[in-house]
Amino acid sequence: MCGIAGILNIDTQNADKAILKKMNSTMHHRGPDAQGYYTDRFLGFAHSRLSIIDLSGGNQPLSNENQTVWIIFNGEIYNFLEMKKLLESKGHIFSTHSDTETIVHLYEEYGEKCVQMLQGMFVFAIWDKNESSLFVARDRLGIKPLYYFFDGNKLIFASEIKAILEYGMYIPRLLDYEAVYDYLTFGFIPAPKTIFKHIKKLDSAHFIKLNMNNPCLKISQYWDISFAEKINRPENYFKEKIIESLTDSVSSHLISDVPLGAFLSGGIDSSAIVATMSKIIKEPVKTCSIGFENKNFSELPYAELTARLFNTDHSEYVVKPDAIDIIDKLLNYFDEPFADSSALPSYYLCKMTRQKVTVALSGDGGDENFAGYRRYIFEDVENRIRHLLPAFIRKPFFSVLGSIYPKADWLPQMLRAKTLFTNLAKDPFDAYFNTVSVNGEKLLSAIIEDEFRKKLNGYQSKSVLRKHYDKSDSDHYLDKVLYTEIKTFLPDDYLVKTDRASMANSLEVRVPLLDHKFMEFAAKIPAELKLKNLVTKYIFKKSLENILPREILYRKKQGFEIPVSSWIRSDLKNIFQETIFSKNSLLSSIVKKVYLEKIWNQHQTGIKDYGNNLWLFFILETWHKKYINN
Repeated sequence: MCGIAGILNIDTQNADKAILKKMNSTMHHRGPDAQGYYTDRFLGFAHSRLSIIDLSGGNQPLSNENQTVWIIFNGEIYNFLEMKKLLESKGHIFSTHSDTETIVHLYEEYGEKCVQMLQGMFVFAIWDKNESSLFVARDRLGIKPLYYFFDGNKLIFASEIKAILEYGMYIPRLLDYEAVYDYLTFGFIPAPKTIFKHIKKLDSAHFIKLNMNNPCLKISQYWDISFAEKINRPENYFKEKIIESLTDSVSSHLISDVPLGAFLSGGIDSSAIVATMSKIIKEPVKTCSIGFENKNFSELPYAELTARLFNTDHSEYVVKPDAIDIIDKLLNYFDEPFADSSALPSYYLCKMTRQKVTVALSGDGGDENFAGYRRYIFEDVENRIRHLLPAFIRKPFFSVLGSIYPKADWLPQMLRAKTLFTNLAKDPFDAYFNTVSVNGEKLLSAIIEDEFRKKLNGYQSKSVLRKHYDKSDSDHYLDKVLYTEIKTFLPDDYLVKTDRASMANSLEVRVPLLDHKFMEFAAKIPAELKLKNLVTKYIFKKSLENILPREILYRKKQGFEIPVSSWIRSDLKNIFQETIFSKNSLLSSIVKKVYLEKIWNQHQTGIKDYGNNLWLFFILETWHKKYINN
């Protein structure tokens, strides 16, 4: 892993190396092993390297033989040896053993199409001196990040927002109100927006092309996942094919010149990765797990079970409420409000893992490939009821029932039916949106200040998910949901968390279940085999029955969450109260105080659980004080 940054001055002002060094210094955690620079009049590159492959010869920026094509690269290319052999057969000469140089020669040979030939996680920028053009590309799933600022005179880009902000007063620190509203809705900010109005994210599977002779920013999509084509074969075919594809993907992700291990949560995905690694690697796999004092949130016993089963070299760490002290540090790494509270244990997991290895494999992506979230069960039930009842009966009946049914989180689980009744009054997409929103439409409509709402000019965050839901090329509701989440929650929440937490500790994390070939196969599996008889990940679990014990495969999904609700009622009560009710806060201009107090009081009494909502508000206010007020 690495950090990259660059400047292209369309106004032909020479690139300032001093600014490049300032930009690079903010990302030292991403690449502590080496820093490199390249300037060509109005073009400047900066690179911070975490050495993984070709430790002595892979420093960047790097060029071709005649120094007409230059690259900075963040990521890993798993098929680079195959591509190198192809390119050598065409007469290309290599001076290093790094995967980076393979991209340079692929670009020379195939131009923009080179990106379609890469298997891996990546963001790279290529300066073509012959064409006076810049080419910047991001991997298919958005595993590696890229941010940019473009105003017609300058293109400034980097792996992290903080590096762009080092350009100084030229970059306005104005809030994007739509992005703030998205954050209030989802707890993260979906691409291409960022919290800053003038800084954007490059979407996954997209590239930027900018030519000095025609300085118009061209952004193009080069790949998309399709759910339209399904394989009609018996279950046994998929069981065998899944194991074969998983083994191929994990094998390709093991290439490394530094120590390598794995995260182990005790869940299906990480256990499957560890099991596969154990078949391939001769020595015991180094595994790391995180847990909590609250046993309801701790998966350590299951991680220990898998570790014993595969005889791994296992380590554990228990996160306590005083870990909140790390929030300020985490904001330095995330750069914008990010309310996924599992970022906190992720940071500690990466910190512990880095003490043992430099590269770790993770189980990210299994839920998106095989429908692993428990909410899919409820969505399936809802859709079955929708098919049984005509809309003219279903909508008014459940609308009334949902409005009068209490949202009482102290009730037994089986009696908490308010969300179900509310969703049954809605169409499938609106119900899905209601389920995945931290703050739903009804709550936001009640708590948002009128002045802030005026700034939104009618904008609704629902449109973020709607465009992907409608774009899906499958008619099955589950395929539509999986496609939507692959385009939003996966790159902008889960993978952001993994990237920042790992890079904060100079740890490279690889995600075999997000290999694009593995995902393209998974997308061809019928939805009915992913969620069958109310069993999530049905076909994935069946394929692993001869590898993992049933207590791992068929236990209740727990998730990687902290006990934030109980912490806010106890150890963290004072700091939360002081922050979200502070005078002249950003929150006071967005959220009506009377409703914020109502939410706070109901949470403290235990009548309702607003833990995730309050965490979201706390992070926003803390971020604002750090990045804007300061």
